[in-house]
Amino acid sequence: MKRTIWIPLMIVAAILIIGTSQYPKLYIATGYGAKCMASGVFVAGREAELVKSNDLDYSIVKFTTNKIDYNEKSVTTSLYGLAKQIAVYREGLGCFLVDESPSAEAYPAHSLPKSANSSWRNPWPDGDRRSDTIFAEIDSTSLHQAVISAFDEPDQKVKRTAAVVVAYKGKLIDEHYWLEQGITPETKLWGWSMNKSIINAMVGVLVKQKKLSVTALAPVSEWQNDKRRDITLNDLLHMSSGLTWNEDYGDVSEATTMLYRERNCYQSAISATFDKKPNSEWKYSSGTTNIISGIIRSSLNNDNAYFEFPYTEIFGKTGMSSMTLETDAHGNFVGSSYGYATARDWAKFGQLYLQDGVWKGDSILPKGWVTYSSTPADAANGEYGAHFWLNRSKKLADVPEDMYACQGHRGQRVFIIPSRQLVVVRLGFAEDNFDFNQFLKHILSSINKTNK
Repeated sequence: MKRTIWIPLMIVAAILIIGTSQYPKLYIATGYGAKCMASGVFVAGREAELVKSNDLDYSIVKFTTNKIDYNEKSVTTSLYGLAKQIAVYREGLGCFLVDESPSAEAYPAHSLPKSANSSWRNPWPDGDRRSDTIFAEIDSTSLHQAVISAFDEPDQKVKRTAAVVVAYKGKLIDEHYWLEQGITPETKLWGWSMNKSIINAMVGVLVKQKKLSVTALAPVSEWQNDKRRDITLNDLLHMSSGLTWNEDYGDVSEATTMLYRERNCYQSAISATFDKKPNSEWKYSSGTTNIISGIIRSSLNNDNAYFEFPYTEIFGKTGMSSMTLETDAHGNFVGSSYGYATARDWAKFGQLYLQDGVWKGDSILPKGWVTYSSTPADAANGEYGAHFWLNRSKKLADVPEDMYACQGHRGQRVFIIPSRQLVVVRLGFAEDNFDFNQFLKHILSSINKTNK
C-alpha cells in the first residue's frame, strides 16, 4: 500500500523538478517568438502566418502562441499559456522586449533622418534596377542556374533560401527571391549576426572622426577596478576579450539571457567576468558586440546622435534606405543580432567594403579600415577578423582565400570576394542543407576569371 502511494508521489516530484529546471527555457522560447514575430510583422511588413511558418518553425519555439495587437503594435507570446513575453514596435527603434503593460510614454518613438532612395529606374546601387551592362566574361545562363540552385527544387533537399543577389564590378547582375513565400525585392529580411559587421562600420566611422581608437582601453567604467580594465577595443572587435561567455542558443546561456530575458543588453554583457588574458583566446560572443554598441553610445554622448548615427553616416550615404537597426528597451542598438534590410541593401553594405570603404568618392570608412577588418585576429586561426568571418583557413575550399563575410543565424550571408570583384548575398530561413562552398563555386565558375 505504501509503495503504491510513493510511486505517484515520486513521479509528481520528478515532474516538478524537471519542470522547474526547464521553465527558464520557456522564457527564451517566448522571448524569441515575441521578438521575431513583432519584427517580421511591424518592421518587415510580412504576413504573420508566413512569419510563424518560416521564422518560428523549429525547436520549442514552434509551439508558442502569438497574440498580435495591430493598434498598439505589440506581440504577446506564451507557451501553452506560460512564460508570457511582450514585444513592442516603435518607429525609428524597431521591436524590443518589454515588461508588462508598456506605454507609449515609457517607450517613445524616435524620428530618424530619411535615406535618399534613388529612383528604381536607375541601376543598382543608385537605384534598384538590374544592370544592362554586358560582361563578356560572364556566362549569364550558367550564373542564373547557380543562383536558382540555391532555392528549393523538387526531389532535392529543402534549402529554404529567401533571397540571392549577385553584384559584380559594382553592378547587380542577378537576383532571385522566394516569391511563393511572399519574399520580394522589397522585403526586409533579418541579418541576425551580420549586424555585427555593421557595428564594425560604426566603429570605423568613429575612428575616422577620432572619437574612438582601436588600440585604446575599452571605456567601460564598471571594469576599472578589476582585470577587465586591460581589455582594448581591438580585443573586443577581434572577439578576443578574455571574458567568460556562453553563446549556446539551445539553453539558458549568457547569450540567450541577454537577448530574451534582460531588457538592457549592454548592462547584461558588461557583467561578464574575467576569464583569460585579453588576446590569448578567440571566443565568439554576441555580448562583445553589444558592449561595443554601448561604447559607441557613450562616445557620442547624445542619444539622438546615437540613434541617427548609422543612418546619417552609413545608410544614408550608401542609399541603404530599407535598413532598420533595432534597439533594446533601453535604447541600445542590439548590434549582435537585430537589423533588417532588403537583399539589395545588404549587397550595398558588402559593396561598401569591396570598394575599400569609399562610396561615390566619399571615404565613409578610414583608410586601411577594410584591411584591418579582414586581417585575421591573432587567436582566430585565420577564421575571423574584426567582426567579419574570413576564409584564410580555406574552410570553403573552392572559394578564394581573400573572401570575407558577414554571417548570421539560419544562413544569412554577405560574401565579399575582392579578387573576383564580387559581392554575393544569400538570405534564408535555414542553412542545415545548404552547401555554401558549392553555391559560391558555381557562381564563380560562371565568371571567367582570366577576363577580370
